[in-house]
Amino acid sequence: MRIMGLDVGDRRIGIALSDPMGWIAQGHSVLHRTSLEKDLEHLQQLCIEMEVEKLVVGFPRNMNGTVGPRARQTEEFARQLQGYTNLPLEYWDERMTTQIAEKVLIEADVSRSKRRKVIDKMAAISILQNYLDSLNKK
Repeated sequence: MRIMGLDVGDRRIGIALSDPMGWIAQGHSVLHRTSLEKDLEHLQQLCIEMEVEKLVVGFPRNMNGTVGPRARQTEEFARQLQGYTNLPLEYWDERMTTQIAEKVLIEADVSRSKRRKVIDKMAAISILQNYLDSLNKK
């Protein structure tokens, strides 16, 4: 079963896909957001093309575990995406994924401009891989 992982931001959405066996997350792309309708349409088309059977959306809880405004915005977008695609959807705690991805890129000596282009995709990979690892531990 192929699963799509998403790191939803205000300006960009990082997209990762699992391999068909659901073991390994791979970066796919970064969607530069335009309008809700176009974003949903793009993601739905990608789900069809890649034969995605489930969505995993990073859920940005506050560090103390509470749900803040950013998490509520993500939840609203995810609800609309689920309604648009009719795919099952799960949330995955994404605390610190972007910061961890940035640290990895800095340690790899990736320039700031290049980091900006891939950081969301790397966060999506982290979200999806953590989710896949939790499934495979069972």
